[in-house]
Amino acid sequence: MSGGGVGTRTRVGKYELGRTLGEGSFAKVKYARDVRTGNSFAIKILDKQQVLRHKMVEQIKREISTMKLIKHPNVVQIYEVMASKTKIYIVLEFVDGGELFDKVANHGKLKEDEARRYFQQLINAVDYCHSRGVYHRDLKPENLLLDSYGTLKVSDFGLSAFAPQIREDGLLHTTCGTPNYVAPEVLNDKGYDGTASDIWSCGVILFVLMAGYLPFDEPNLVTLYKKISKAEFLFPAWFSSGAKKLITRILDPNPHTRITISNILADEWFKKGYKPPYFEHGEDVSLDDIDAVFNNSEEHLVTEKKEKPESMNAFELISRSQGFNLGNLFEKQLGLVKRETRFTSQCPPNEIMSKIEEAAKPLGFNVRKHNYKMKLQGDKSGRKGHLSVATEVFEVAPSLHMVELRKTGGDTLEFHKFYKNFSSGLKDIVWKTETNS
Repeated sequence: MSGGGVGTRTRVGKYELGRTLGEGSFAKVKYARDVRTGNSFAIKILDKQQVLRHKMVEQIKREISTMKLIKHPNVVQIYEVMASKTKIYIVLEFVDGGELFDKVANHGKLKEDEARRYFQQLINAVDYCHSRGVYHRDLKPENLLLDSYGTLKVSDFGLSAFAPQIREDGLLHTTCGTPNYVAPEVLNDKGYDGTASDIWSCGVILFVLMAGYLPFDEPNLVTLYKKISKAEFLFPAWFSSGAKKLITRILDPNPHTRITISNILADEWFKKGYKPPYFEHGEDVSLDDIDAVFNNSEEHLVTEKKEKPESMNAFELISRSQGFNLGNLFEKQLGLVKRETRFTSQCPPNEIMSKIEEAAKPLGFNVRKHNYKMKLQGDKSGRKGHLSVATEVFEVAPSLHMVELRKTGGDTLEFHKFYKNFSSGLKDIVWKTETNS
């Protein structure tokens, strides 16, 4: 930050932790490099106390073990699990193509064939995990990632158990950040079966891919819940009759009559151009690390070692920019926004901070500041799914700062809208490069 460091480098076991890729209510995901091989991973970091407090250890062990055995082309892979005295680290496949919904936000709705191709991959992933007794329970856009080949990867399967939601009655109960994707029986909180509710969320996702907007979208939560519980929505004119028929059978408010995955797989619209997934079955995967994490033995604990702080140098700067391309640091000319986006500024850091604050206030955000980090939290009454954004200022050269914004909660499409309004409020502090002035 101002005066040098970008913080210390942290080592956990053989991994060096890098930038924060995502942040949720109960976990943080950081980029990590295996220092011996140079391979990239993502590491999900959980607070151990929180996990133990919710008496969920058995279920979590079971789900992580199952997920570790799964090697499916459309599911983010879990490689290993480690623990320190206070944290649990889950080492995951690093997926670098952004969120699927960035495509919708940047280009509007997808063509039917493209939407169907992603939907087929989504159903393959969900079907495979269900067949092994693992449910997602929180399928929403931030969990749909693309790799560099454009293959869909669903993240957080089997990890939803960490979000405290299982009650004494053994049924799932949920608190939803983004109710727009959630099945009616989940909202009514009668306890529900994970299979049917995952299918509902897949239907909402398919609708958004093809329409470019949500089927159920009301600023008022009571109205929103009513619409969801009656499945009250309208199709846009451009949907084909096959797509409408399938989506109607998925968005059936009664979980008992809602279409099942085997019937989706048999549907004529769905089958068009369908390729069954090809994958290797897990070689011998050891589950010892998972036992070690939860059996409180001291010997297996890793430590978080801090290494000396350093200012963000050119290499760091480039490696943070997409595809090692400096041009992309200035994403303005493309008008693209990912869940994490950044700009550079030649203003002093305290001026940048107060400008960000000024720009966020009229958009209905509460601002919390700490050093050169700031959290913007959507005002509870006004914004559906309560968008929240984290921002951070780095010094990259004596008079050049980089500002990073990350969506930490709420809806992807909403974040894009917010960023457009927000960035127009910041235009006087953003450093202009020749190409986009």
